[in-house]
Amino acid sequence: MRRLLFAASFLLVSSPALAEPPRAVPASMPQVQLTFAPVVKRVAPAVVNVYARSIVQAPMNPLFADPLFAQLFGSPQMRQRIQQSLGSGVIVRGDGVILTNNHVVQGGTDIVVALADKREFKAKVLLADPRTDLAVLKIDPHGEHLPTVPFADSDRIQVGDLVLAIGDPFGVGQTVTMGIVSALARTQVSASDYQFFIQTDAAINPGNSGGALVTTDGKLAGINTSIISRTGGSVGIGFAIPSNLARRVLEGALGGGVKLAWLGVDGQPVTADIAASLGIPVPNGVLLKSVYPGSPAANAGLHTGDVIFSIDGQPANDMQSLNYRIATHKPGDVVRLHVHLGHNPADISATLALPPESPPREMQAIGGRNPLTGARVENLSPAVATELQLPLLANGVVIVSVSDGTPSAGYGFQPGDIVRGVNGIEIRRVGDLQRALAGANEWQLVVDRGGQRLTLNVQG
Repeated sequence: MRRLLFAASFLLVSSPALAEPPRAVPASMPQVQLTFAPVVKRVAPAVVNVYARSIVQAPMNPLFADPLFAQLFGSPQMRQRIQQSLGSGVIVRGDGVILTNNHVVQGGTDIVVALADKREFKAKVLLADPRTDLAVLKIDPHGEHLPTVPFADSDRIQVGDLVLAIGDPFGVGQTVTMGIVSALARTQVSASDYQFFIQTDAAINPGNSGGALVTTDGKLAGINTSIISRTGGSVGIGFAIPSNLARRVLEGALGGGVKLAWLGVDGQPVTADIAASLGIPVPNGVLLKSVYPGSPAANAGLHTGDVIFSIDGQPANDMQSLNYRIATHKPGDVVRLHVHLGHNPADISATLALPPESPPREMQAIGGRNPLTGARVENLSPAVATELQLPLLANGVVIVSVSDGTPSAGYGFQPGDIVRGVNGIEIRRVGDLQRALAGANEWQLVVDRGGQRLTLNVQG
């Protein structure tokens, strides 16, 4: 089974309606024959195509793409070629602000947006956020007010609601498909760090990424992002990032950067055995494995072993859903938590904050003659641990990037590796690492990777 990410489409946003319209099934044949054409006519002009061009290195002879040929005959001569990805996007402000997927524009050096009327504009990336797989672009419409689509409140979307998917699948041109919301709160799709998706059976294909998932009253329910498929085409399992998270990212892009709120906990789903041991009648919620000292959760009175059931009335049954609920708020917001303290249910409030950068990052590129040359490292803090999806209480020095063709890449170091020791010296800060690497002719490095401790011995 493959998971496919697509290119993007964009949408314009407005505040959600306060009153939810009544829901009803068709009661007569004339009702069944109703059309969505007026909704499409209103929304489609705000959905655009996004072309992201990048320059990549490729062997002049395609045979050298085989690693065996490279081993036998050495490094091949390389040439530059242009690689282009196609996606969709949604205009979210009349002055040319567009919302799409990060994977649509990632690595692109030349990004072009084509409107529904075929006009093309160069686009500037205001924000590209791999954590949420969302990006915000800006084009200059030369004073023209572009069509937009208002945001829906994605928390009001229900399983069974009719939805429309609008984008440019396979580059054939703007296409509209219809389906229903098949499921909510899908958290194991692995398309972004904040995994919490609307699932739909409306046909979504490569090229739809970044496009609009629209309610039948013409509001943006989500940004189409990925599918699960054995063939590469739609089999009725598509996923969209909810509009409430997309709106938070948009606000951050227009306000100086995305600063996602933080509660300061790590946990696991409550299983049937855990529920029985705690006296919880139904196995739901998140059991807290760690609470960061001085965090919003700690200040609210939460401890290891407590359970969080819901945030502002919305269920949290794993860390992905809990992180999503927190991410849709701003630092400083007060949230209501329904929890299980010890053996007693309770309702408490927590004031959200930003994860602290303590100790300071001190990002450094490792140079010289040692196994880590070519890696960039920084001190671990709650902020860095959150960005890299490392354990809440992780500390020390973490590798954040590795340059191709350098010793660090050759020895297999990866972003997220935590350097624990060099030649028996405990590594707590970047300065410790630099001093331990300098002047040695052989190195024994101890590294934590995904909860496993690895040791590497290198002779100079």
